[in-house]
Amino acid sequence: MTKLAQWLWGLALLGSTWAALTMGPTLGLELPLTCREVLWPLPAYLLVTVGCFALGTVGYRVATFHDCEDAALELQTQIQEARADLVRKGLLF
Repeated sequence: MTKLAQWLWGLALLGSTWAALTMGPTLGLELPLTCREVLWPLPAYLLVTVGCFALGTVGYRVATFHDCEDAALELQTQIQEARADLVRKGLLF
């Protein structure tokens, strides 16, 4: 199962549970008023939480990003070799 399918299944499970609980009186489920007050904005809270987690993850990855100096030097030498080869073939820069 792909990661996308796992996320979609989890989202469907959470969404159907939320819908069943918010439609409690229709389905015969009576929740206390305090639970219903917390339950209605729950998707917005979850969306904000996931957004904060994603922002934190990106920030952490950017902060701990390591430069590959060996790969950069290798790439620069390959670029110089390619330019020299093109100049030999008659291309002017």
